[in-house]
Amino acid sequence: MIVFGAHPWFGETGRKYKFNVTLTDRGIPNGGGIYIFVRRRFVFFLEPLYIGKATNLKSRIIGHERWAEAWWDRGATERHILKISNARERARIEEDLIRHYQPVMNEMLVPRGLHDAPNNKRLAKAWRRKRFWNKFWWGKPHIG
Repeated sequence: MIVFGAHPWFGETGRKYKFNVTLTDRGIPNGGGIYIFVRRRFVFFLEPLYIGKATNLKSRIIGHERWAEAWWDRGATERHILKISNARERARIEEDLIRHYQPVMNEMLVPRGLHDAPNNKRLAKAWRRKRFWNKFWWGKPHIG
């Protein structure tokens, strides 16, 4: 595993998204995309603290109101960035990642109950399929 450079994150649907790791503001590109505030523990263990989307990554991340909380209070060490120009695709990927990792600083899209299906049609289909197979194998539908 490479400590810095690129890192894969997986969504609830099982799709793999390859993010670039940046430690400084100079590594943040212009343009739209998804970003993750990450806490790194013992070099290899990564915990996503906050997942967000932006139409302009550089202006959003540098002045982000949650970065101070993530860095000072929760121990965030780096930011992971995925450039995506399509707004619909950004929203779908953000929801997919939030539903899988359920970061502590994201309160809005974290599933709370059994009937909390995703908003996106593709994610909802994968979510129903996953709940069906969990029910088949484990006897009850699991949320996560």
